[in-house]
Amino acid sequence: MKKIVLIGDSIRMGYDKYVKEALDGVAEVYYPSENCKFSQYTLRYLHDWKKKGEWPDDVDLVHWNSGLWDVVELYDDEPISSPEHYAEMLRRIRRRIGVLFPKAKVVFATSTAVREEGYKSPIFHRHNAIIERYNAVALETLKGTDTLINDLYAHTKNAPAECCSDMTHYNTPAGAAYMGGKVLSVICGELGISAAEIKVEGFELEKYSADNIGC
Repeated sequence: MKKIVLIGDSIRMGYDKYVKEALDGVAEVYYPSENCKFSQYTLRYLHDWKKKGEWPDDVDLVHWNSGLWDVVELYDDEPISSPEHYAEMLRRIRRRIGVLFPKAKVVFATSTAVREEGYKSPIFHRHNAIIERYNAVALETLKGTDTLINDLYAHTKNAPAECCSDMTHYNTPAGAAYMGGKVLSVICGELGISAAEIKVEGFELEKYSADNIGC
């Protein structure tokens, strides 16, 4: 049976259960119970999540995203992580994944698009132009590392309205299928899992709350 690890922020929390249930009986799917937040937070805690979750060493594929927390702008200031810091964290996370899961293929998912008009707070903002800039930094940073790219930004740029639960997330039944289906297509293509082996009937959303899913 294939073994898969999903790492990422609240976007990942919207599709992780969908992917796990779709691959039931075909692959073992592991992911943290918490939001992986900033790239630096992911670097700090990845080995702890592996130990706590008893994830095996012989994982076949790691699907990973980091970025939406790094691009947050507070009080009209610059993004919390500078492009240089973000690039350094991605380099180190990629190396850490290689240490913890030496035989795994690695897929990096670009940060998803947001509906900027939904950000009403005068304090807290995300902008697609910034997300695009940081996605470009990520692609340049990971070039030459045998990292595959899942372009979730392009996938979400014009996502159907029924997929969106707020200005950032896709935590609706339609959203879980829309996001989970894209992630599954990449994972299954890389691991040779056929469409006939995927089961998506009767899916129910994970009951994440505002407290644990974060923003």
